[in-house]
Amino acid sequence: MGHPFFNRTPAAAGRLLVLAGFMASAGLASAQSSVQVFGIIDVGVLGQNNTAGSKKGNTRLETSGLRQSVWGLKGTEDLGGGLKAFFNLESHFDTDNGKLHGTGDADQSGTRLFRRQANVGLAGDWGTVILGRQYGPALLAHIGTEPRAFKEQFSNLYAWAYNQLDAFAGGGAAGSTNDVGIFMSNAVQYRNTFGPVTLGVLYAFGEESKKISHGNTFAVGATYNGPVTLSGSYQVMKDKATGEDIIEHYGLGAAVPFGDFTFKLSWLRGENSGADGVETSKVDGISGGVDWKWSPSNSATLAYYDNKDKNHSSNHTKNIIISNDLFLSKRTTLYTQVAFVDAGKGATGIAAYKTSIVADASFLANKTTTFLNIGINHTF
Repeated sequence: MGHPFFNRTPAAAGRLLVLAGFMASAGLASAQSSVQVFGIIDVGVLGQNNTAGSKKGNTRLETSGLRQSVWGLKGTEDLGGGLKAFFNLESHFDTDNGKLHGTGDADQSGTRLFRRQANVGLAGDWGTVILGRQYGPALLAHIGTEPRAFKEQFSNLYAWAYNQLDAFAGGGAAGSTNDVGIFMSNAVQYRNTFGPVTLGVLYAFGEESKKISHGNTFAVGATYNGPVTLSGSYQVMKDKATGEDIIEHYGLGAAVPFGDFTFKLSWLRGENSGADGVETSKVDGISGGVDWKWSPSNSATLAYYDNKDKNHSSNHTKNIIISNDLFLSKRTTLYTQVAFVDAGKGATGIAAYKTSIVADASFLANKTTTFLNIGINHTF
């Protein structure tokens, strides 16, 4: 279960539980000096009727269907005068076998103990500054507008991630800061909320002796939370050797509540280039969906994803997902999700990952593959 260059990524309670540690540090106003253990354990059964390369089905125990399985430590210290210090350490593991999850780093450096977060920072009335390995602000901006809130299976978390891995894994470019466009090493980020707008700006050092810009990453994300939710982001990464832009990523999103329903619309674009700066792919991910809170303990989602590489039109994947989350408590959720993945004839091999909403891109090209995933998610 995995890609030769990238094993499934993760990418907050209610919206993206994976971000629990980060968001706790970003909202420290009422926190006391403390150290806490936190985590998510998620596993279920996943079956499909077709498999990449054959028409045979497959059924398996699958880690992280709703959210990624993680554990971590987070802490805060009250320094007085409204100033807080904090830290976050967050590790990613697979519940089905107990192993640490592999990295998607550009240098393909194997397993990392704290793949997701290893950072420290300060927070006050002026905002929050975070130093170290951390979540990029571009992804954070869209949590409330992505049709499935970047759930671990069957969302554009994977089109996002694989597109921002491709230039390194398949294009021969080199970098030192990027882990699938989500986790940033060598990074400094500033975050603050200005009225209804939350803004994050990040710079990750390439740490090259040639020029400071070689191998670096710049990312910005903003979210407006008012009667509606609006989001926007931009992210660019440069090659270590040439300083060329090798990844540019853009995003826009909106969410509109209406009674028990919330309607969402999202557009993501990933443009990849080789180390010479020549564009190799341009993937548009257009998606829409609706959440329906049909009872106090149930929330259903209908979502549609249309992902296409404009430079390789046969790599085109269309997807419909129907899901329901049953909240047994504030900490435990039973989930059921069905995905219908209609993949074009070019959606094979490494190319398939760039338009995928499936963690391992195991759908059959030029056919419709049906997935059924039933699992349990527990947070602590």
